[in-house]
Amino acid sequence: MTPIHELAPAKINLTLEVAGRRADGYHEVASLVAFASVGDELVFTSGAAPEVVVSGPFAGGLSGANILDRTLALIAEREPQLMLGSVALEKRLPVAAGIGGGSADAGALLRAVRRANAALAGQVDWSGIAAQLGADVPVCLAGKPSLVTGFGEEVREIEGGMPRLHAVLVNPMVPVPADKTARVFQALGAGAIAPGHAATSAPSFADRDALLAFMRAGGNDLASAAEAVVPETGAVLAALGALVSCDYVAVSGAGPTCFGIFPNAAAADAAREVIAEKHPGWWAVAATTLG
Repeated sequence: MTPIHELAPAKINLTLEVAGRRADGYHEVASLVAFASVGDELVFTSGAAPEVVVSGPFAGGLSGANILDRTLALIAEREPQLMLGSVALEKRLPVAAGIGGGSADAGALLRAVRRANAALAGQVDWSGIAAQLGADVPVCLAGKPSLVTGFGEEVREIEGGMPRLHAVLVNPMVPVPADKTARVFQALGAGAIAPGHAATSAPSFADRDALLAFMRAGGNDLASAAEAVVPETGAVLAALGALVSCDYVAVSGAGPTCFGIFPNAAAADAAREVIAEKHPGWWAVAATTLG
C-alpha cells in the first residue's frame, strides 16, 4: 500500500470562446488551457479502505457531495476490476473559483488510480470516466497544455508544448452562488450554435510573444457575464491591470479568479506582494505554467 502523490494543479483558461448552446443543453466551447505550478495535493493509498479525508486552508469551503467520492463510486461502477483505496486531499485552492479546483482533484485521483493499476490501465476508458464527472475533468486528467473543444470532452495536447508564463492568480474571496457557473452562462445568454460551425484547430506557438498575441485575440467570452454575477471580479481585473509590469490580464473560466501575466518570476512575485499588501483579504499567488 505505497501512497501515490499527485498535484492537482490550478487550471487557467488562457482563452475561452463560447460558440453557442448545443441541442443537448451544453455549451460548445474552445479554450486554450494551461496548468499552474500551484494546486491541491492528493495522496492515494491503494488497497486501503475507500474513504476521502480533506484538510487544508480551503477544506471548509466544500459542501455537498465531494467530487472525489463520486469519482471513486464511478470507477467502482464502471471498472470493478480496479483496486481502489483511500484519498487524502489538502485543499489549497479556493472553491468555485474558475480554476478547476474540484475538477483538478478528480483528474489527479484518476491519474493516481491509473498508476496504481498499471497492468489494467490500458483497458480503461479514463477519458470517458472523466467526461462523465464534469466538463473540466478531461483536460484536468490530461494535466498538460491543451486546446479543449466540444463541451470539454475533446482535449488536444498542444504540439511542442507551450512557452512558460509567469502569472499571478487572484481571487477576491467573496461568497459566490452555489450555481455560479450556471448563472454565468445564463448571463451570457448564448444562442444556438450557428449552422456549419467548425471546431477550432489546435494552435502551436513559436515563442511567448506568439502565445500572448493568441491570448489577446481570443480573450474570454465569459468575462462580462462573470463580472455581472460576481461584481468584485472587476476590482481584481483593475488591480492586476494597474500594475505597470503586467503584460496581460483576464478572467479564468467563469471567475471570479483572474490572472495577470508578467515578464519573469521576479516581476510576478513583486506583483503578488503589491496585491497582497493592498488587498489583504484576497487570495493571491505567483505561479508558472507547467509543460
